[in-house]
Amino acid sequence: MSTKANYPISEIGKGKVGFSKTRSIIESAFYGNNVVEVTTLKQAYELAKNSPGTVVTDMPVYRGEEFGLDKDAKVLLFNDGAITGRYATARRIAGEPGVDCEALDKVVMDAVYESRWKKMYHATVYVGLDPEFMVKAHLLIPEGEENIMYSWMLNFQYMSEYYNVMYKNSKPVGDGKEADIYIFSDPQWVPQERPGVSFDCLSDPAKKSLCYFNTETNCACILGMRYFGEHKKGTLTMAWAIANRNGYASCHGGQKEYLLPDGSKYVASVYGLSGSGKSTLTHAKHGGKYEIKVLHDDAFIINTETCASIALEPTYFDKTADYPTGCPDNTYLLTAQNCAATRDEDGKIQLVTEDIRNGNGRAIKSKLWSPNRVDKIDEPVNAIFWIMKDPTIPPVVKLKGASLASVMGATLATKRSSAERLAPGVDPNKLVVVPYANPFRTYPLANDYEKFKKLVEEKNVDCYIVNTGDFMGKKVKPADTLGILEAIVEKRAEFHQWGPMTDIEIMDWEGFVPDMNDPEYLTQLKARMQDRLDEITAFGTEKGGYDKLPDDAIDAIKRVIDQLA
Repeated sequence: MSTKANYPISEIGKGKVGFSKTRSIIESAFYGNNVVEVTTLKQAYELAKNSPGTVVTDMPVYRGEEFGLDKDAKVLLFNDGAITGRYATARRIAGEPGVDCEALDKVVMDAVYESRWKKMYHATVYVGLDPEFMVKAHLLIPEGEENIMYSWMLNFQYMSEYYNVMYKNSKPVGDGKEADIYIFSDPQWVPQERPGVSFDCLSDPAKKSLCYFNTETNCACILGMRYFGEHKKGTLTMAWAIANRNGYASCHGGQKEYLLPDGSKYVASVYGLSGSGKSTLTHAKHGGKYEIKVLHDDAFIINTETCASIALEPTYFDKTADYPTGCPDNTYLLTAQNCAATRDEDGKIQLVTEDIRNGNGRAIKSKLWSPNRVDKIDEPVNAIFWIMKDPTIPPVVKLKGASLASVMGATLATKRSSAERLAPGVDPNKLVVVPYANPFRTYPLANDYEKFKKLVEEKNVDCYIVNTGDFMGKKVKPADTLGILEAIVEKRAEFHQWGPMTDIEIMDWEGFVPDMNDPEYLTQLKARMQDRLDEITAFGTEKGGYDKLPDDAIDAIKRVIDQLA
């Protein structure tokens, strides 16, 4: 599928596709006489390499000529300053209650006006790597931010000859009713009081940054935010919204296909928050027991009719903390952010990883890091795994019933960090919930709920919860989780009803069999299920009920709690 970039005169005008107020403010900036178009990765690399503050390491880009770089290209490092992570508080989403688009549009208008004094770069990429789903995205960003632009072009699919042909032959998304994505970014933006502009519409308490999404019209504005991850997830936010409108389940997770010795295939999708083990499970090779294909470990979509899945990005934006200097995995680095550098014994500049300089050091790794990568899995997805860190859940349970399966994803939970400061009276055991492990949704939560429910109810997709944290104080090791996955994939896993809960089944895993006669354990289990019910109930009232779920979602959780009682 492709999006729309050019319009016949008869299709230009008020009320027509691609011509909303916010979009007109943002898109018009791309045509200013201060804008330089960046059309190739080589051009972007040279700009980034020569941008003030860039560290040009002596680490070569492995086989860079295969994806648009010169043979002698090096890994580039750029550090952002004090901010080394995403800032969700700055997000404002058109359509949500309390979001004043009229005031936000004026902030954007003024930011665009101020950008006239700067040289601006216009880069273009594809999001989605198969003719079934490809959308075109544009980024406008000022001189001095060339490293963000270069990493953005690497993270998504730069406009190579191969993908240009693929895009040209792809089907228009939404029958031509979806326009290209346009993102205006100015990391150097500083709010200044001016007539007609009020910053009270910003959700950032300090009113110094903004991430404004108008996903209905495929445009966004990012102001005062240097971190590359804001640009990556901001772009994915837009693509996921387009996918959601056009019959896809938008997935912040990983997917892989197993080819078993008997010739059968098994497709598993895993969803979890950062640090849950999502990437580890996605890339696990299982000791060579199976032939494995990896779709992606972070961003993909599932066609809810065919159950085929498509990757949205070719590369990986990975943490560097677990990959020490000299680690073989670092062979595949393309760019790095928020890491240190030093000279080795030969005087060559090397990255210093392991989060010595700061937390959340990051790097973009090439597609070659995973030799079994594919851009689409045509085989229908067989199972969904919600990865949680809930100490009352055994290493694996199987969910029966589409409503319970989907609502457990809507209440995907993890434990609070021991480093987190809590207000007096807050239960430290209370779960932290991020629906479907995706904090980047810009449409009502019920949309995702219905999509995943459909996969289970109509397409016979199995659904499991895997706990990769600890179970009542005992650590669930990666070997446990991988062993459980192998048992399920090989159809050796034997599940039976878990205690009194008719919609949840358990596989007895050695050392992790819950004692259903232990009153303390049952109290904790019921409390954690009550946490989930409380979250769903709150969805119905917060933000004016924007994320309210259907009654069957509430009933499914209530039934579990009632049976435990």
